[in-house]
Amino acid sequence: MPGRPVTGWLGGMAEVVTSGTGEVERIADRAQLQLRYTATAKDRSGAVATLSARIAKVERVLERPGVEIRTRRLSVHDTWDGKRRNGAAADQFYLLRITELGGLDDLIGELIGTEPTTLDGPNWELAQDAEARREAQRLAVHEAMATARGYTDALGGQLGPLVRITDESGPAGAASVRHMALRSSAPAGPSVAELNLEPQSITVAARCTATWEFADQGSWSTATRQATE
Repeated sequence: MPGRPVTGWLGGMAEVVTSGTGEVERIADRAQLQLRYTATAKDRSGAVATLSARIAKVERVLERPGVEIRTRRLSVHDTWDGKRRNGAAADQFYLLRITELGGLDDLIGELIGTEPTTLDGPNWELAQDAEARREAQRLAVHEAMATARGYTDALGGQLGPLVRITDESGPAGAASVRHMALRSSAPAGPSVAELNLEPQSITVAARCTATWEFADQGSWSTATRQATE
């Protein structure tokens, strides 16, 4: 039985909608560290005094080139044994940005020597990711275009002009970081060279959805009609 006539789509013009993803890798050129120091005492004043004595040593370690203190945050609170108050605790939190990675091992070793309650990091970053993001976007568009051309070729037509493109990469440019984490309360100034805390690869990804006009609809209609006859 003959197939029904094929009419155009969306105001007489058929469209091709495809997605593309691009990924590029770059080696991190800076890092973040997170540290927390905790002191306890019978009351809050005592806990803060004990913590202050410890923090004085920490601050001296942090007075070195390439170390940026992004956050200092103090927390003071009571401690409890069930429903009974048994003292107080004071915590100092640090978020550090390390911009000179050559001395990172030495810095981590010195910080461990200050006996932090926790040390997390390094979490690797790119100081500038604009170039990597543009390359990922270029690859995403090329993939979307190649897929669209594959469909139009299969239908005996041609890829028309771009109608619209939507970025689906997410607010942070879809960057993912493979990082290593360290939690320790080791003796003063240990060497961390054997932990291999080398800068890791960062993957910067972009994803887009593109809509194209489908040109030469006459060929498309003929091919579709013949396939349904």
